[in-house]
Formats: sequence, structure tokens, C-alpha cells
Amino acid sequence: MTKNSSTILTLLPDALNRLAEWQSRWHEFEIDDTLQVPEDKARTVLAELVDRLGDNYPFWHPSYAGQMLKPPHPIASMAYFIAQQINPNNHALDGGPATAKMEIEVVAEMARMFGYETHLGHLTSSGTVANLEALWVARHLHPEKAVAFSTEAHYTHGRMCEVIGAKTVEIAVDGRGRMDLDDLRSKLKTGDIGTVVMTSGTTALGAVDPIDEAMKLRREFEFRIHVDGAYGGFFKLLGDANALGAEANAAFQAIAESDSVVVDPHKHGLQPYGCGSVLFRDPAVGRFYKHDSPYTYFTSNELHLGEISLECSRAGAAAAALWATLQCFPLKAETGLGAILRKTRAAALRWSELIESSEQLRLVLPPQLDIVNFYAATASHKVSETSQITHRVFEALMNDTEHPIYLAKFNAKPSLLTEHKDLVWDEPAMTVFRSVLMRPEHLDYVPTLHERVLSKL
Repeated sequence: MTKNSSTILTLLPDALNRLAEWQSRWHEFEIDDTLQVPEDKARTVLAELVDRLGDNYPFWHPSYAGQMLKPPHPIASMAYFIAQQINPNNHALDGGPATAKMEIEVVAEMARMFGYETHLGHLTSSGTVANLEALWVARHLHPEKAVAFSTEAHYTHGRMCEVIGAKTVEIAVDGRGRMDLDDLRSKLKTGDIGTVVMTSGTTALGAVDPIDEAMKLRREFEFRIHVDGAYGGFFKLLGDANALGAEANAAFQAIAESDSVVVDPHKHGLQPYGCGSVLFRDPAVGRFYKHDSPYTYFTSNELHLGEISLECSRAGAAAAALWATLQCFPLKAETGLGAILRKTRAAALRWSELIESSEQLRLVLPPQLDIVNFYAATASHKVSETSQITHRVFEALMNDTEHPIYLAKFNAKPSLLTEHKDLVWDEPAMTVFRSVLMRPEHLDYVPTLHERVLSKL
């Protein structure tokens, strides 16, 4: 645990005492015997729990630069734990009046971040569920038409289309991993596509689809645009500040014209799992959620969150955690969450510069957000040899007892390496290193990551 995290956590007892004061408003009662746990037993179980949790990678440390994983901010953790003592359910105002208000507030803040003048939305348990809801609404609006997404889009879209019974169309990507608009145009001409999913931050590359260019096609062809910003959505803050480059900036600005957007606060929003969100620009789509629940909505005539969501029970603690976090880290470009993202972006650029100046490593593509993909250069230029090196170095770094480093891997196809003309494709894909630099501490740690990789080649 870091020093700052430890200091913040010391505030927890005071917060719990204040919660206990509120709870004391109700008459005292004894916890039933069936719920009692002897102190010795509880201590033993918790000690064993901590021991078993040791079988994890150090997601909290900058030496972990692998998958899209990092712990929540201590503020979020404490807010979640405190709210969890009440355990509100944000499905209905009856189940969580305070946290429902917090959810409405934070969703409105995110809608403003994306530029929506009107909106309907809520938190979800994951980005998968959030995307499911967006596609479910899209199917209602175009029941006979297909959903299109790129070959680099998250697999959840194909899977969720199976769930809702929607047809799918895959769109090719260009040499930078972004949706190929020429291929999209040719497939739009069939008239069979009702919704196009654009990704602002693909899982493998962090590529940002040209959402602004797709808007021009929407004026020519009739279709909806859904933006999957589960990973990269919060980078909209830097798009406003022109910190991502002209193309990505334009793409993020265009989200304001999209029909729906998904973003996961449990990725770059410093939240614990699970906390996703879905927002619609047109509140009228709420009509598709209408249902009869004669035993649920009683304490208020206002709209209950359960009346605009597919999920039923949802943790009100998730809304409390996000609300508290955004009080401390507001959605601003230069401060708050924007300042954090600015450093993760800078970390990706710094490592890219080190890779490009190295004779031993090669950059797959310049990063658009904070994900870096690279591979080891070889004399033979054979893809198979490069893949073998990736596997060997990956294991050596992770299993180094003195100074382990944790990266991820990605199987890159030739279409993403068209500029690497000297590669000999003796296998259909090449396994490369993939590093997700989600922590602002990665900015200072990048030289160490780079040196450790070079030491194992």
C-alpha cells in the first residue's frame, strides 16, 4: 500500500462512526444469534482470505502494465464500503433514495462531458450490459436491420447481438486498427444496416474509430451511431483540450452527435468493479423500457431508475462510490480526472519514443490513447521467431524474482502491420507485447519498464 492511500484510509473509522450516529436514530436491537460470528473465527477467516488474495498480480503497482486492470481509488473504495453498510438497491427509489439521486447526478455529469444536451441513462454492472442495452434499443428502432461493428471492436457486440437476435455485419479496419469507412460505405449501400458501433478506444490497440467521418455518412444513409467508449470514453476530456491529435480530437467531439454512448467508470473512472454506464441522447427511447411492476414503485411518482434499465437489482454503493470520486476528481481537462488521463497518455508517448529509438524493439502503431503495442526485431524478420521471443520474454519478466514486470500479449494480424513490409509472414498472426498504461505513475516508471524488457531480449 502506498503512503497516500494509507493516510486516506485512516479516515474510514470516522466516517463509519458518523454512519453509526445516523443508524442510532432507530431503536436498538440485538443481532440474531444465527448471524453471529465468533471473533476468533472471523479473524482466522480474514487472515486466510488475505493469504489467498496473495495469488494475484500487483495491479496497484506500476510494474503491472498488462491488462486493463487497476485498483479503485481509496476514496471510491471507502465510499462503496460505507454505502454498502446500508446496501441500497438503485433499481427503485424505494430501495435507495439517496444513492439514486447520486446516480442521476453522476450520469448527468457524464452526459455533459460527452456533449449531450438531453439524455437518458444510468449506471450498469458492466460495459457488456451497457452495450447490450444500447443494442437492444437499436433493435427496437430497426428491428429488421443489422448491427455493424469493426473487426477490432470488442467481441461483446457480436455476442450481445446473438442474445437479442439481431443480425450482424463486420466492417474491415484500416492499417491503424480503425473502422474502414470505405468498407462501411459499401455495406451501407445494401440498406441492411440500422446501427453502426464506433469504438473510442479498442481493447487491443486503443484505436479511436473516425466517429466524425461516420457522421457524414449518416447524412447520406439512414442509420444510428452507437459509441462504445467503455475503455476510452473518459479521454473525451482530453479531446476537448486538443491533447490527443487532430483525428482523435475530432472523433471525440463528434460523440455529442451520436445516438448512444457507453463508458466504464471501473476502467479510467477509478471505480471498483462493476460500474459501467449507458447514455442515450434522445430520452424518448425510455418508452422501450416500459414495464409493469405492481409491487415496486410506490414512494415517489418520479421516474425510478429501474424503469429505464434492463437490470433489476443494482448496487447503490456503486453510485455512491462514483459520486464521491467525482467530487474529488471532477470531469475537467486540466485538473481532476483529466490531469490523470493526461499522464497516462504521456506515458504511452514516452514509451513509444523509447521503442522507436531502440534497435531491438519496434512499435506496431503509434498509440492513440494509452495502450502501446511493440515487438522484438529479429534478423530473419520471421513472424514465428518474433512470436517465440514475445512468449519467452513475457514469461521471463513475470517470473523474475528480483524485479518482475507484467505485460500482456496480442495476436496481431497482417492488416495491422502493413507498414512493416520486411516481416515474413510464415504464420497467420504475430504475437506482440501489449501494455496498458492506466496509472499516472506509469509516466515516471516507463524507463524502468523499457529497460527491463531490453534486459530479457
